[in-house]
Amino acid sequence: MRLEGKCAIVTGAASGFGAGIARRFVAEGARVVVADLNGDGAMKTAATLGDAALACVVDVADDASVAALAAFAAEHVGDVDILVNNAGVTHLPDALEDISVADFDRVLAVNAKSVYLTARHFVPAMKARGRGAILNVASTAGVSPRPRLSWYNASKGWMITATKAMAVELAPSGVRVNAINPVAGETPLLKSFMGEDTPEMRARFLATIPLGRFSTPEDMGSAACFLCSDEASMITGVALEVDGGRCI
Repeated sequence: MRLEGKCAIVTGAASGFGAGIARRFVAEGARVVVADLNGDGAMKTAATLGDAALACVVDVADDASVAALAAFAAEHVGDVDILVNNAGVTHLPDALEDISVADFDRVLAVNAKSVYLTARHFVPAMKARGRGAILNVASTAGVSPRPRLSWYNASKGWMITATKAMAVELAPSGVRVNAINPVAGETPLLKSFMGEDTPEMRARFLATIPLGRFSTPEDMGSAACFLCSDEASMITGVALEVDGGRCI
């Protein structure tokens, strides 16, 4: 029960890594707002987690929608102790100059602008209370970029730098900010990363991971739980690679 008495928001929590993080947080005693653009998915995930979870529809790239999420959390769970910026998208693999303007804008809006918007609406209250933990779900792509995922790579590199910038600024206020860098995992984004989901393409991806497997939602839940718990009270500004050795 490492998160007993804590209230958390996890974006992009209807499926994949976000659902794994929400599941672990509830198991460790937290109340969790399962926030996602996919309202039906968020409700289904929250339902599996019991009374400790609530669903909320949010577009993390829209200022008014994030403001509504903050108002929802204030009304239904109270003070937010933990904020997990997990929502993310990618573009399909292609030459960097051939990625459409629409895809570029979408990737930067969801992966980067969202971190800015949640900071606008949740950081002031954390600073006022003198405590809080923020976790940004970045990627190994921000450390060791894969070809043909150029602007996705760049957005995750942005998240890692933003994590460090936020951490150094918010530390005097008692707010910690960290990131985790997953390697490709069994999530709805896997097919988009690979371009096609075939045994041959999976084998190519797995060949770059020394531990020889994809990451799982449970892997992310464990890492997130530690970084957001009081056990990590001296850790801020870290981008923890949860990648089976991919970035070595």
